[in-house]
Amino acid sequence: QVQLVESGGGLVQAGGSVRLSCAASGRTFSSYCMGWFRQAPGKEREFVAAISRTYGIKYAESVKGRFTISRDNVKNTVYLQMNSLKSEDTAVYYCAADFTSALPSTGYDYWGQGTQVTVSS
Repeated sequence: QVQLVESGGGLVQAGGSVRLSCAASGRTFSSYCMGWFRQAPGKEREFVAAISRTYGIKYAESVKGRFTISRDNVKNTVYLQMNSLKSEDTAVYYCAADFTSALPSTGYDYWGQGTQVTVSS
C-alpha cells in the first residue's frame, strides 16, 4: 500500500508559477513510477506527466516546455513545477503511483486526494 498526499495548489495569475508536491508513504517509493494527472470541471481526468524508477520522463503535449516533473527518493516526494500557467491549466491535480518499471500514462494503482490549482486570467 502507498498513501499519497498532494500539496501546493492554490490561486495563481496567468503566466505565473506553482510547484506541487506529493509525499508518499512506504519504504519502496523508489520502485514506483510516479505520475501527475488533472481533472478540469466537466472533463475527464487526463495525464499530465510521469517519472519512472530510472528517471525516465514523459509529458502530455499540452504541458511540454512549461511543466517539469521531478522526484526525491530520499524524501519520498514527487514534484510538479508548473510555469507559464494558462487558464486552461485550471483543474484538480492528482498524484498517482504505479509499481512498474515502465512509464505509463494510464492504469495507476494508487491515487492522492487531489489539490486544486486555479489560474486566473
